[in-house]
Amino acid sequence: MRLSHATLPAGRLIGAAAPERTGIVHLGLGNFHRAHAAVYTAQALAAEPGDWGIVGVANRSRRVVDALRAQENLYSVLELSPAGERADVVDVHRRTLVAADDADEVVATLADPAHRIVTLTVSENGYHRSARTGDLDLDAAEIRADLADPANPRTTVGLLARGLERRAAAGGAPLTILSCDNLQSAGTTTRNMVEQFLAAAAAPQEVLDWVAASVTFPNAMVDRIVPGATDETREGVRRLLGVDDAAPVPAEAFTMWVIEDHFAAGRPRWEAAGAIFSDEVEAYELVKLRLLNGSHSLIAYLGALDGRETIPASRGQDFVEEAVRAAIADEYLPSIALPTGFDADDYVASLFTRWSNHSLGDRTSRVGSDGSTKLLQRVPEPALRLLHQGEVPQQMALTVAAWICCVVPPAGFVPGPVADAMQEPARARLAQATAGAPDVRGHVGAVLHGGFFPDELTAHPEFVSRVADLVEVIVTHGVRAATREALSARPTVRS
Repeated sequence: MRLSHATLPAGRLIGAAAPERTGIVHLGLGNFHRAHAAVYTAQALAAEPGDWGIVGVANRSRRVVDALRAQENLYSVLELSPAGERADVVDVHRRTLVAADDADEVVATLADPAHRIVTLTVSENGYHRSARTGDLDLDAAEIRADLADPANPRTTVGLLARGLERRAAAGGAPLTILSCDNLQSAGTTTRNMVEQFLAAAAAPQEVLDWVAASVTFPNAMVDRIVPGATDETREGVRRLLGVDDAAPVPAEAFTMWVIEDHFAAGRPRWEAAGAIFSDEVEAYELVKLRLLNGSHSLIAYLGALDGRETIPASRGQDFVEEAVRAAIADEYLPSIALPTGFDADDYVASLFTRWSNHSLGDRTSRVGSDGSTKLLQRVPEPALRLLHQGEVPQQMALTVAAWICCVVPPAGFVPGPVADAMQEPARARLAQATAGAPDVRGHVGAVLHGGFFPDELTAHPEFVSRVADLVEVIVTHGVRAATREALSARPTVRS
């Protein structure tokens, strides 16, 4: 029996159903949005009704769109924790599109003045931000294609820019664009990428002026671990709800959303659902990006090289826990000006509990994917802080070394099936950069000087050398030996 309004079990709706009128467009119809912002919106609508139905836009894949359309845009969230499991249903999406198939309709939807908020979960890669300069990567093939063919934008940045141009031409109703991705200063980054695209596209000055005056880009921090759905997810929903759901979302119980309250045309009452509105979003972002996300990456790469298929299995290894605790204490925490009243000890303790959630079964390969983009948000600033003090950041070097060994291993080194399963969009470019490297040190140098990390970081030869040292140890003696080597050389300057 398929999930539908007719088969929805009584009392299992999260929050309230959205009205037919839509006020939000969401780009990136993946699991995270459906377990996070969509859930907050449903709960907000239960507290205060409003025209906040969501138009969900997938990038290329029709899988989720087709599944949602077949079940009246309903789907379940399967919450998994050591205390048990629970499944409930979300009913806030009113229309779904696929950007690759319906680019003009997506642009028209973004331009529609009825839509007052655009939210984004398109991953770090979706912003086409240059690793070297921090600006829009105008050399990226996808960006070049969007600039050459204004009628058929394919990138998120291109869609937003063309939607804003059309919206401005239609009267210029104010709009908020809210990034829900793991980016430092995500709102500021989104504004910069969109404005740089408009400038490159020779948009009229009046459009640029309107964007500056009438479009807001709040910064936000999002936090919930949401792995990929599996057959076990679907079976769990069937057991708990008695229906078949083709688009279920598994998630942990923990959820957090911190947002700047800079909205140009109103918003749902998300605070009623537990969202925090704060002027200290950047501090919360750094806590998330470094303590959770940075450590998560380290757990994934060390665990993958040790053959551990899940994050709980990886975190459960003593050598992984020691490396992560050292990274947090020596390199991540000292690099953050914490939010007012924030209890770092409690937060770190909660992280180790969350990483130990065997019920969630988060895959090591999922967390380790997209490292070429993710590590840019997590490694350079904490590493540079210590390098400027004359210390080598051991755990940052270990993170980069383990990532290299997972996704672009030196000749003759086989990282194993867990690492092989990681999705790495830069894998081909990495392979090209390292082709013909004479030895391990040459291989590492080709990666670090190949434009994958900021020049400011790779200009420190002691960092490049340390990464090469640790890659050599991984290749010759294994990841546990490399971790011991990094731990034995922990920095003495920690303030």
